Amino acid sequence: MPAITGANRIGAAHVAPARGRARIGAMFLLYAMCVAASAQTHAPPFEVFEVPAGSGPHDVAPSPDGTVWYTAQARGAVGRLDPRSGKSDWVPLGEGSAPHGVIVAPDRAAWITDGGLNAIVRVDAKTLAVSRFPLPKDRADGNLNTAVFDRHGHVWFTGQNGIYGELDPASGRMRVFDAPRGRGPYGIAVTPDGGLYYASLAGSYLGRIDPASGATKVIEPPTPNQGARRVWSDSKGRLWVSEWTAGKLGMFDPAKQQWREWALPGQGPHAYAIFVDDRDIVWLSEWTANALVRFDPRTEHFDVLTFPQANTNVRQMMGRKGEVWLSGSGIDRLLRYDTHAAGQ
Repeated sequence: MPAITGANRIGAAHVAPARGRARIGAMFLLYAMCVAASAQTHAPPFEVFEVPAGSGPHDVAPSPDGTVWYTAQARGAVGRLDPRSGKSDWVPLGEGSAPHGVIVAPDRAAWITDGGLNAIVRVDAKTLAVSRFPLPKDRADGNLNTAVFDRHGHVWFTGQNGIYGELDPASGRMRVFDAPRGRGPYGIAVTPDGGLYYASLAGSYLGRIDPASGATKVIEPPTPNQGARRVWSDSKGRLWVSEWTAGKLGMFDPAKQQWREWALPGQGPHAYAIFVDDRDIVWLSEWTANALVRFDPRTEHFDVLTFPQANTNVRQMMGRKGEVWLSGSGIDRLLRYDTHAAGQ
């Protein structure tokens, strides 16, 4: 239906009889209600939660207990938000800390990759006590990035300065390996069958780690120099990759040893964070459009959902059933998106 301007409404009222005016008024009221309902239905249902000013929240990790951990990279701390009550905890990690990634263990403790401390850090969920597991002295300045748990409860992690490694939390034993092509290891993921993969941003490849030897097999995406940034597995073990430089979504299927890629919508897109939810829907943060992008592999359709504020700069996201959590590093806020809203 075309828009009805104020001038059109006044003119119609002057020439219409009383019954006609009532009919026109009812039609306009119905139209306005439809427009309002349509706008409400299609509006991105983001919930926004403020964190302490200057936090620069880099990564976020929802816990099974309903709370949400995040790394305050700019302030050398980790925070924990309870979105139900609004209560929050704040845990300084020590002088020189610059935490990057955070994940949640089965005991609900937060495990953090801290580039400033050059250490893996654990924060106890009950006591908020901080434990550090520093990298070996000959592995200074690893620029630690992202971590994941394997099936044995070991922490595997990446460092952009050309390393990746494994920590056994029970014994404290750590192994650190040199990455092929040097600098670049960034996102890391584990598949349902226990496969370990990482994305190399500077190296532009997907790497599969042999947990026994620690060696990496390089898996080349179809697009050269695509800037593979983060990676996530779906329930079938397929690896979904955000290709930052190429502005594409990549997918590698280990069972078929095949790649597929899709160009993101818009002009000059840059995909940073990636997450696959419980229904195997793929979510990305797209920096050029300042938006959350939804991709349904069944229909190969993209939806673009603009963030409420400019320069949100979402560097990472994770989720629970029915929701995606995002870290707004540019606005000192966390965002929650209801994945079941509006038929998503």
